[in-house]
Amino acid sequence: MVSETLSLFQGLFEASPDALVVVNSDGQITLVNRQTEKAFGYMRSELIGRSIDRLIPECPQSLQLKQCLRFKEAPHQEPLGGRLALIGRRKDGSEFPLDILLSPMDSGNGTQVLAAIRDISERNAVLAALYEARERTRVTLESIGDAVLSTDTDGNLLYLNRVAEKMIGWSCDEALGKPLAQVFPIIKDGTQLGLAIGELKGNAVARQSILTRRDGTKLPVEYSLAPIHDGAGKMVGAVIVFRDTSTVRELTRQMAYLAQHDFLTNLPNRVLLNDRLTQAIGYASRCGAQLAVLFLDLDHFKHINDSLGHGVGDRLLQSVAQRLTACVRSSDTVSRTGGDEFVILLAEIEHADDAAISAEKLIAALAQPHRVAGRDLQVSTSIGISVYPYDGQDAETLIKNADLAMYHAKDSGRDNAQFFTPDMNLRSVERQTVESGLRQALDRDEFELHYQPKVDLVTATTVGAEALIRWRHPQRGLMSPAQFIPIAEDSGLIVPIGRWVMHEACRQMQTWRKNGVPLVPVSINISVLEFRSRHFLDDLSAILAETQVEPRYLELELTESVLMQHAEAAIYVLDELKRIGVRLAIDDFGTGYSSLSYLSHFPIDVLKIDQSFVHEITTHAYNATIVSAVIGMCEGLQCDVIAEGVETAEQAAFLLARRCTQAQGYYCGKPMPADNFVRQLGVRREGLALPPRVRERVSGRRTLQRRGP
Repeated sequence: MVSETLSLFQGLFEASPDALVVVNSDGQITLVNRQTEKAFGYMRSELIGRSIDRLIPECPQSLQLKQCLRFKEAPHQEPLGGRLALIGRRKDGSEFPLDILLSPMDSGNGTQVLAAIRDISERNAVLAALYEARERTRVTLESIGDAVLSTDTDGNLLYLNRVAEKMIGWSCDEALGKPLAQVFPIIKDGTQLGLAIGELKGNAVARQSILTRRDGTKLPVEYSLAPIHDGAGKMVGAVIVFRDTSTVRELTRQMAYLAQHDFLTNLPNRVLLNDRLTQAIGYASRCGAQLAVLFLDLDHFKHINDSLGHGVGDRLLQSVAQRLTACVRSSDTVSRTGGDEFVILLAEIEHADDAAISAEKLIAALAQPHRVAGRDLQVSTSIGISVYPYDGQDAETLIKNADLAMYHAKDSGRDNAQFFTPDMNLRSVERQTVESGLRQALDRDEFELHYQPKVDLVTATTVGAEALIRWRHPQRGLMSPAQFIPIAEDSGLIVPIGRWVMHEACRQMQTWRKNGVPLVPVSINISVLEFRSRHFLDDLSAILAETQVEPRYLELELTESVLMQHAEAAIYVLDELKRIGVRLAIDDFGTGYSSLSYLSHFPIDVLKIDQSFVHEITTHAYNATIVSAVIGMCEGLQCDVIAEGVETAEQAAFLLARRCTQAQGYYCGKPMPADNFVRQLGVRREGLALPPRVRERVSGRRTLQRRGP
């Protein structure tokens, strides 16, 4: 029986996964197992009779071991058991952490101690990794811009990060253990919501609601709620991530307003006018009523802009808008459709003569002097009138016919009003003449491209160009795009003309490259008809392949309206364009009717701030706010921003101070032939250097920004 017990003990002793070492009261090793040999690299013969110091070198912690063993320093005391964390040393001199469990035992040869020794290197590595992961998570949660809180399955708060503390008004210590409904009360449609943490399943879904902060104030938030599971898949809590959406909501509101209103006069723009006119036509059709559309164009307004500047011209337009609004009923609509053109909807009239009376009233009101910039300005207007249902059955036709009548009023001496009549075809004949000439212009090689520089305001160097088409008409000379592009779009000729522009721009870049000229991106405007053409992508690929121009040097500019009319289809085409490698820009940003939700899905590289916002950014706080908001939005969308229509150093300084470093406009350079443009590449243009006082102002603004939150 003793023999069997001894055999069993020896088997267990040798099979132990821990290193087992028996030490006598002299600190000498009397017995070891195989795991000890494996762990420390010694043979048994090298350990038996040796001091325990061979395995556990002298160190401050090893004094605890000696105290537990009760060596000769305390010969009359019994050895103590215990657990120690020490450092072991292998035969090769390497050291590793140990966990030692000491158990006294009476062997018959005096009291000895059994030391069960375990290598805890892997455990320590796991603990270190867990600590690092925990610390990384903590730092991440405290550093991100979103608010984060977590709860147990009963909905009691376990954690708030600093952003959450600041947003809801509770500190983490105060909120710890409190119900979620008390710390994070949210309201939707006037009803407080209860978040059932225990019933939560699936992934986080973003929701919009109102958060009632601790001080009672309301804050719009977007939050998502997601479950937390343990290793066995059991739900142990939840995490809520939320953010303040007040800024985004305000920006959305501003952009929605801009989408339907003219930036300068705050009047409804063409989009809102069309909507109201369509509704008015529907009402008039049901009731058998009449309505009138008045198309106004200021006479010789260009002379005011050219002689007194755009600033004076813009303020005159604002004065005109105020007088027009004062002359009509609240049920009528005064809109600015562009430039010096205004359209007025008289929603209900009894007779066509009522429209004539209103037109005479408008002409008289505008004829009174306008006090602008310390001077009295005289202005007259030509008005065209169309009447529903006689002159058109839809909004587009009524506006078009009123436009034709307005041109007839101009031809009749200006400063008068004319009703539309079917024989008013003067403008139509002109358009037909231009259209006929356009059809031959491509074959006769009458088009040419001019290049307007895009400038880096920091380095005062040219970093890109916009290719602008010109028509060298055999009789009329050099014609600007405004004189023929609208006709080309209406007739569908814009598609072959646009293909020619794309090919000519790439051919020019190919020539520059062969001549050793450093290339910069060249942008071209893409019309809605080009963009929707089924051959658009194939034509672009073929042109790039033929000219061997790297796609990254070609930038396509599209307006908001082009993208938003068929947003889903636009996303597909844009993705294909990005796959090809060309750059994409939204032109005239802020003047269309963009949707921010769609905008975030468009793979856009550049947003171009429309020149209408830039003209008075240094004098009008409204424009400055909008421009700053767009720049900030671009940073959020991680796309470049360039300002159009920059005409003064003050405007350039304003943009630079707000981190918009690229500009285009007469301050940077007018459109010019290719040979003139190429001379500017790689050259610092000293004429663009900001004056010292402006540089100081920019520097001061940057300092203020650095000191901001």
